[in-house]
Amino acid sequence: MLLQIPEVFSKAEVAALRARLDAGPWADGNATSGHQSATAKKNLQLPEESDVAKEVSALVVQALNANPMFVAAALPHTIFPPLFNRYEGGDQFGLHVDNAIRQSRNGGAIRIRSDLSATLFLSEPEDYDGGELIIEEMYGSQAIKLPAGDLVLYPSKSLHRVTPVTRGARVSSFMWMQSLVRDDADRETLFRLDIATQRVASEKGPKDQAVIELTGVYHNLLRRWTEV
Repeated sequence: MLLQIPEVFSKAEVAALRARLDAGPWADGNATSGHQSATAKKNLQLPEESDVAKEVSALVVQALNANPMFVAAALPHTIFPPLFNRYEGGDQFGLHVDNAIRQSRNGGAIRIRSDLSATLFLSEPEDYDGGELIIEEMYGSQAIKLPAGDLVLYPSKSLHRVTPVTRGARVSSFMWMQSLVRDDADRETLFRLDIATQRVASEKGPKDQAVIELTGVYHNLLRRWTEV
């Protein structure tokens, strides 16, 4: 499931984040690349061990955990600490698939199975040319270029790329997460059931029998599919 999640951060919050990030110690983006990605990637990245990366990464995780749509769609078990990249002057990222396992550098304690990937846009679309995130789906390619503060969530198994940035700079946060529910189709079923239940509840009230029964079905499916 490919999903746009609007306004993870407000415009004012994005401006505050950018003020911190733009002054950061940007370096070669291949520091976190796998073998395949290293041959396709040309961008800048904020070193994950830098103070500013750690500070802003924590703010991103906090915002995601407080976002009902994100929680409902991702059902996150563990969010790998978000990273930050910058594309400008023709930078791009060729077609690739994300690594199945992500582990913190230098033998760190965090290790996840990457079920979901996400990009949080921190530049307005009109501030740069190119830089679309192209995600290959069964029914064709999807070009993603969102307003600053919006996030796109998609399965990590998807082939994807970033087109060359020919004007301005594209700054974003990117991340991976392990979900409580491994299978993408199962997660989508739960998300759609959750949204439908909320719709019925808004029309009939939370104590309506249909709402209670739908909620029971949701939790029984979640109980069946969850890995903790």
